Amino acid sequence: MTDINDRFQVLHEFVTAAEARLEPEHWDYLVGGTETETTQRRNRLALDRLAFRPRVLRDVSKIDLSHEFLGQSISLPIAVAPVGAPETFDPRGAAAVMEAAAEAGVVSFHSSVTKQTFSRPGGAAAGFTVFQLYVRGDGDWVDAQVAEAESAGFDAFCITVDTAIYSRRERDIAKRFVKPWRKAATGIEHQASFNWRDVERFKARHHIPLILKGIATVEDARLAVDAGVEGVYISNHGGRQLDHGLGSIQLLPDIVAAVAGRATIIIDGGFMRGTDIVKAMALGADLVGLGRLPMLALAAAGSPGLVRAVDLLRSEMVSALGLLGVTNWSELDGSYVTSGEPVREAQPLSAFPLLE
Repeated sequence: MTDINDRFQVLHEFVTAAEARLEPEHWDYLVGGTETETTQRRNRLALDRLAFRPRVLRDVSKIDLSHEFLGQSISLPIAVAPVGAPETFDPRGAAAVMEAAAEAGVVSFHSSVTKQTFSRPGGAAAGFTVFQLYVRGDGDWVDAQVAEAESAGFDAFCITVDTAIYSRRERDIAKRFVKPWRKAATGIEHQASFNWRDVERFKARHHIPLILKGIATVEDARLAVDAGVEGVYISNHGGRQLDHGLGSIQLLPDIVAAVAGRATIIIDGGFMRGTDIVKAMALGADLVGLGRLPMLALAAAGSPGLVRAVDLLRSEMVSALGLLGVTNWSELDGSYVTSGEPVREAQPLSAFPLLE
């Protein structure tokens, strides 16, 4: 671990190490978005347009970053977001993600398009885990997926709802790169037909907490909580589905107000730094998902790299909270953020200006 700590002392060092190790098509799959990549850039731009309002002369000698998610204590309010085929970035794939997240004390989501779909190494030591589903069958098929996830010990179930149509990801298309799971995918038409009646059916049949990932409007957030969903996951798929959408964090305050505490609020979309996470928490999020950064860390140095990346995020959050004048998440609210002008062009990796 000492070697990992020496090699990676700032987050952008994972970026350079990952790019050096990945094939060009895998790099583009990781950092790219859909079509013009406008939504992806707006994710970053929306975060950059938020500035802090720090308070001073407060006792910040002890800072507590722990939080609660769906009734369980976690060390940080962050999650490794579901990423298809993490084995692209580390041969151990989902197992490496799960073990690193458990060691770091954070939530991990696991996609149904990984090779180790229902693998849960470490049993109870695997931390808080969420199984994320792309719908590839009818209601009975979904029921079977739930049963397998529960049997494997997953703590919650997540259905992605913003992939009714698979987008045109031009970085992949231009390289004629087709992800392995896409070549073998069947039953995609079931995702296109999945609807609110199916959500209601799920809630009537299953007790495992349900999260809907891909909520991007107040209207759908209200429908989700009316259906009894436990988790509203604000996401635009990292800018990889609908082009010309809003940045995720722009949606957060209105959706928080609409949900009004009736469900847990999760968000992802462009989050790369500890300050990004603090901004989301100030605006009412309960959990912040990161997808690209964990995969960069995984590609750079495997499971230990991911643990180290979380450690660096922790350091950044401690610094941010202390300099804002707060000691825990309950003290943080919207009064600590305001609008500000961005200082650089938004790009997939513009959170790391020293890469330039």
